[in-house]
Amino acid sequence: MNFSDLAESLPIERRLALSYAASAARRACGALLGFDAMLGHLIRSSREPLLGQLRLAWWREELAKPVGTRAKGEPLLDALEVFGERTGELVGLIDAWEGLLGEAAIAGQAFNALAEARGEAWARVAQVVGNGSAAQKARTAGYEWALADLGCHLSNPDERAGVMGLIGDCRWLPADVPRDLRPLKVLHGLARRSRGSRPLLGRRRDLLAGFRLGLLGF
Repeated sequence: MNFSDLAESLPIERRLALSYAASAARRACGALLGFDAMLGHLIRSSREPLLGQLRLAWWREELAKPVGTRAKGEPLLDALEVFGERTGELVGLIDAWEGLLGEAAIAGQAFNALAEARGEAWARVAQVVGNGSAAQKARTAGYEWALADLGCHLSNPDERAGVMGLIGDCRWLPADVPRDLRPLKVLHGLARRSRGSRPLLGRRRDLLAGFRLGLLGF
């Protein structure tokens, strides 16, 4: 699997967002989106929590290793090399996804922790692509996108109510992030329209809004 294959494997709204990435930031944005999507799939497909924990432990151990000493032949792990020495900081995203393992109803704190970790990961992208001054804005936009993304995928009424409460507490201002973070701007803009009530590309007008955000930034 090369980078193009990795991009094509993403959910449709992430593929749309990534298509507007600046060339200098495409690999970092794509690697994060792919990593986050993989972790989500791993959690959803792990019927046995212990098996899921073992699979997450492998990723945690690999990311903690110095650059150049990690396992070879895993395309996504190779893609994450773009984060350099900051790759290990993505372990927090693994920990947060692990909080969703299990069959019992998940408390709102776990969803909030995951949204915060996803926002923090976007802050890392901002730093990696040379826009460290925009890290806080990326963190906020990533947090809000994460909540909307979670909200539209939850079927348990209690879990959904918890996430919708967090969504209601957000300010939902337009994401003021630099051009290098245009994929995040697209995702946040779609999330701002959805706010967890429907899929981010649930309507044709959402797709048109995504095109406008990607091309014009508003």
